[in-house]
Order: sequence, then C-alpha cells, then structure tokens
Amino acid sequence: MAGKVAKDDQRRLAEVSELAGDRVLLGRSSTAERVADILRDRITEGYFPPGARLSEESIGGALGVSRNTLREAFRLLTHERLLVHQLNRGVFVRIVTVADLDDIYRVRTLVECAAVRSLGEPPYPVGAMEAAVLAGETAFEERAWRDLGTANLRFHQAVVGLAGSPRMDELMRGVLAELRLVFHVMDDPRRFHAPYLTRNRQIIEALEAGEAAEAERLLESYLEDSRAQLSGAYAQRIAAR
Repeated sequence: MAGKVAKDDQRRLAEVSELAGDRVLLGRSSTAERVADILRDRITEGYFPPGARLSEESIGGALGVSRNTLREAFRLLTHERLLVHQLNRGVFVRIVTVADLDDIYRVRTLVECAAVRSLGEPPYPVGAMEAAVLAGETAFEERAWRDLGTANLRFHQAVVGLAGSPRMDELMRGVLAELRLVFHVMDDPRRFHAPYLTRNRQIIEALEAGEAAEAERLLESYLEDSRAQLSGAYAQRIAAR
C-alpha cells in the first residue's frame, strides 16, 4: 500500500511539473480565469484524476501565480463542479456520481444534436472535427490511450463549434472536462475509446455528404451507447468500493 501511495505521489509531482510549460500562456496579464482555463484543460486531458489533491504550493509555483489568484481559479472550477474543497484538507478533483453522469449526457445530447440540427446548407465546416479524428488515429497507432480519449473529447467540442456560438462552446468545455473525470473508471481505455473513433469518422462522412439529419441520428445513437457503457462501468466500480 505504501509503495502505491509513493508511486501515486511521484506521478502527481510529474504531472504538476508539466504545468511549468503552461506558464508562458499566462503572459503578463495573469488572471484567475486564465489559470482556471489551464487547469480545466489539464483535467480534460486526464492529467488530474478524480480524488487527486491539488497542491497550492506546487501548482502556484509551476505557474508563477499568487496564492490568491490560484484560490480564485480553484473557486471558479469548484463552481463548475470540477473541484471540491474539503475543510482542513484542501482542494481535490471531484469524483463524479452516476446521477452526474446521466445529467452530463442529457446536456451533451441536447447541445451536440442541436448544433448539428442547426446546420444550414452544405458544405459544412468539418475541419476541426477532422483534425480531432486524425489526432485520435495517431494516438491509436502510438497506443497512447489517454491521448485518444482527449482527441475524442476535442471531436465533440468541434461538433458544438459547428453552431458558431461562443456560449455553447464555453458550456461544452466545462461539460467535457467533467466527463473526463468519468473516463478514469474504464479499466480498458482502448476497448472503450477505439470504437468511437470509427464512429466519429462516420459522422464526418455524413456531414461531408451533406446529410446533416443522418449525422444527427448517428450522433444521438453514439451518445446513448456511450452513456450506457460508462454508466454500467461506473455503477460496478462504486458497488465494489
């Protein structure tokens, strides 16, 4: 047990050290909102797993921001349900519940399908979706399963981007970061993510053919299958605790 704790601590230190590379993104106009953007992206990319404690000292040092700025960023992400504050213990990445998962997919279905449904006449701007699929295919070839999950999330962010709505984009960034916290329950990420890579490609092909209604049908079926798969795995993991 002690060995596992030590290994987890080493992994978290390595993950936090990578934040130093994000420091340049803050520039000279460092704000709590920008820090929150960076940490949200890192959660979406799977760097901080559910239940992980976020060290003010380590993260603040890596990003070169004050404690007050970092605490405000934590507050923003707590409001987004990505973090939780535990009295006298600190700030932790939130552990999502089964009810949360079902609600996440309810929102995803409403927003993503509406984005496709709102499309006008073809051709449709699928460049960002295509880039996400290509990144996923590269990750698959390199057996980088966490990167494959990230590429999948980027694909769905691009789907919402079809609507051309900054508000929908912002909403989806938070939803997808929260969804990433659920991905950690999958014991075999390759088996989970790989089939959806193929389905992403099918949605693009439907849009390239000008068949928005077919793309929406494929997307709705895709989301329901993903929800059912994750919900089943999540329920089993919680029951085993």
